[in-house]
Amino acid sequence: MTLVSSLCYSPPLHYSAFSNSTLASNCYAFSISNLRTQIQSSVSTNVCTQKIDTTLLTIAESFYEDELWAAACLRVRSFHEFRPDTFGVQDHTRYLAEREFEALKERVSGKRTGFRRVSCINASLPLSHISTLSDDLCSSCKFSTNGEDRIVVGTLDLNQCLSLPDEIAGMKPEVVGAYITRAYLSNVCVAKELLRNGLGYALIEKSKLVAHDWGITDLYVHVAVDNEAAKKLYTKSGFVYESDEPAWQARFLDRPRRLLLWTESRDYSNFCALLLRYETRQGERGSAITGNHIILDLTRPKSTLHISSTYGPAP
Repeated sequence: MTLVSSLCYSPPLHYSAFSNSTLASNCYAFSISNLRTQIQSSVSTNVCTQKIDTTLLTIAESFYEDELWAAACLRVRSFHEFRPDTFGVQDHTRYLAEREFEALKERVSGKRTGFRRVSCINASLPLSHISTLSDDLCSSCKFSTNGEDRIVVGTLDLNQCLSLPDEIAGMKPEVVGAYITRAYLSNVCVAKELLRNGLGYALIEKSKLVAHDWGITDLYVHVAVDNEAAKKLYTKSGFVYESDEPAWQARFLDRPRRLLLWTESRDYSNFCALLLRYETRQGERGSAITGNHIILDLTRPKSTLHISSTYGPAP
């Protein structure tokens, strides 16, 4: 396992339950080298999504090549769909994965011009938990950590950009040198077999925590105007409309016109304190809960957030 970057480490998120949400996907293409597995093409028009045991789910930044490769493969199978009988489809899919992998490694390691800092954030599950779900997913998106085989089931990039060619740039904050405190999400995707498990929402919440640790105050994402599922997810995650791409630019770049959405990057240690009621017991350190969905364990690092389906008082 090759370490790409040790910068900006933030402890992983371990989730115990999620509300339903539909996945979003969008732009920028990035990735790295050394092919590790043969990527198989898969096309399914009627994908039956499966509920998962979210106590086994981990959401964390990725710094190792084998996990970045798994993320690149997930992006290819999410953003490209080919007929299985298409000539040379496996070779073409492999080429796309290698290209994505090389660019992602370059950006995460800080070698890509125009990017100040980039983090690849992945959601993963143990292979043993979803081994019967999809042979393609389990073979192409697999990596190993601490002696355990895991599958990347969701991924996104958090980008602190010095420049943003061919994209609408955010306007907040309105100060000199604002690019230092502004970041963009990209490549947001979840395995199609595991949609409606809240993975997209959870990835975005983790990205907000990482962004805050970087000193980011304003977070942006680009989304195609006709991508209703993505817009629904980002709205649920607190994003609002800021601007949109001129029609002529979209035609010139031969792509769907995009919207630019904005949200603030909050300090969750303070944000949760406003939303949650506290219960302190004799001889115990504090814990904060709501009556329904969120539990924030104050004994853990501030960027470790647990989502729970527990209702009522703390156990």
